[in-house]
Amino acid sequence: MQRTALLPPRPQITYIVVKASELPVTEFFRIEAPSFDPATGEARFSYTLNDLRFTEVLTLPQGATAAAVASPAFQKLLGLTALVLGVSYFKLRAPFQIEAPGIPLTASERAFVIDVYENGLGEFYARNELARFGKLTLVAPGDAEERKPPVVLAERTLLPIGGGKDSLVSVDLLTHVGQQFTPFAVNPKGPIVSSVDAIGTAPVYVTRKLDPEMIRLGQSEGFYNGHVPSTAINSMIASLCAVLFGYNQIALSNERSASEGNVIFDGRETNHQYSKSLGFELLIADTLANATGGALKYFSLLRPYSEARIASLFTKQNKFDSVFSSCNRNFRLNGNDGPLWCGECPKCHFVFLIFAPFMAKQRMLEIFGKNLLDEPANEQSFRELAGLTGQKPWECVGEILEAAACFYTLTRHADWHEDAVVRSIKADLFAQYGEEKLQRAMAECLTDSHDHHIPPALAAKVAAYAV
Repeated sequence: MQRTALLPPRPQITYIVVKASELPVTEFFRIEAPSFDPATGEARFSYTLNDLRFTEVLTLPQGATAAAVASPAFQKLLGLTALVLGVSYFKLRAPFQIEAPGIPLTASERAFVIDVYENGLGEFYARNELARFGKLTLVAPGDAEERKPPVVLAERTLLPIGGGKDSLVSVDLLTHVGQQFTPFAVNPKGPIVSSVDAIGTAPVYVTRKLDPEMIRLGQSEGFYNGHVPSTAINSMIASLCAVLFGYNQIALSNERSASEGNVIFDGRETNHQYSKSLGFELLIADTLANATGGALKYFSLLRPYSEARIASLFTKQNKFDSVFSSCNRNFRLNGNDGPLWCGECPKCHFVFLIFAPFMAKQRMLEIFGKNLLDEPANEQSFRELAGLTGQKPWECVGEILEAAACFYTLTRHADWHEDAVVRSIKADLFAQYGEEKLQRAMAECLTDSHDHHIPPALAAKVAAYAV
């Protein structure tokens, strides 16, 4: 049974007319065959962009067996990881030709890579007004072996921790159903480290060192910059650790709301959260399964849930209240030394909004430090989240109608109905959507979807606990 999405009318998705910026056809991006040194745990990835050279280094935990390192599965995933990491360097000029002369690819792997470079970079193209959909060429040797021999992986789960509410709900779900898991993170800092400390389970950490010249050029005239599919990147890094250290599952914490796009650009819906979407999840899951002979599973444990439903599940425990944060200002490349919640960005506003119907007001104020719904300066941001003006923000926020439904609930909530933003938008909210539609939307937010990729036995256990 499939969930019928209650989305707002399409006019709320902005259409961008492409101003084609065509680069010289002689420009190219080359991805070299990567290397891995098990003695140091260093994986090195080299790239050439026209006359520029870059090297990125991953430092994985040491201790992998020689057999795991030499396995066709690890070697295949290492090559695919090089291709996916390459988006950070490719986007400096976004040429039409991608070359990977030392990385053999099957037909399905080619489709996967092109998807990462097209839809994964969709927001980057839209915001830089670059027409690239359907125009990229990938030159690489063929690999006739569509499915590698199976590897033996232990029945345990690698769980990426982002420091926000979602992965911590996954922690709670897996703990209560007795599923063994290990926290995983790339370049852990701030809320990630404090959340893992609160979890109390030894993590698997990977250090990622981007080429500093790429970062410098991204701020220079004549080069592009913008959003990359971080979930795709971190998922490929997680797959390397899964094969090296024996995990048969990578469990993401992506909600169903992540599949909703932001704008229509270059004839295609563009989604800030594309690599968190169900469509990409199915594509990468198939890619990882083929690379490991079916041994490695990849899925999102929270896919059945809306953001509002996840917020309601978070309220079941409070051990992470003082350590978690979904504010993206905590995850900049140059670090963050400010508060857990800035209170100014769309992400802070959205998380506050979806918690409000389910969490005691005093607990909310202790977490966020102030009432974000009682500050008139925030009204424009909240209006955009609810689809009352502008476009859906380029942030990891939920569905437009979901935000509107949460606002509707607050207009009838004793703790929140008198707050400045709630009072200000109430009339426009009712005029645009109508009470009946908002009531149905809230009910839909709290109804679990069957559109997910969770292994059936685990799905049944989680569903029983999450009632």
